[in-house]
Amino acid sequence: MMNKLDAALNFHETALRVRGQRQELLAANIANADTPGYKARDINFAETFKHALSGGPNGGLPAATTNAAHIQTSASSSGQPGGVMFRSIIQGSVDGNTVDMDVERTQFADNALRYEASVTMISGQIKKMLAAVQGQ
Repeated sequence: MMNKLDAALNFHETALRVRGQRQELLAANIANADTPGYKARDINFAETFKHALSGGPNGGLPAATTNAAHIQTSASSSGQPGGVMFRSIIQGSVDGNTVDMDVERTQFADNALRYEASVTMISGQIKKMLAAVQGQ
């Protein structure tokens, strides 16, 4: 019974985890909008989600190494499915910052809305399971 319950909830749990990781990246972009030389980062949700569902390392975003002394993982952010990527430059700035606040706010709001939708779906799924267990 527990394996079936885990399997039923795993999809939504993984979606919430990846959405949460993406929200952190988008928040970092917004927080660094005025940081000279900061490069806006994002993930491809579909690829990262697929990678996480298939049991990829770290259950979501592969660990990125920013220093040669860091421990290497089996997947890095350099081209592996589900890795953190730099956002395409829409309009460059003099200080080298690639954060476009309009894009970041839109992506942040969209991701938050999709996160809430996932929470609503998993909540409904749990309510159905409780009703089945209680015989209602």
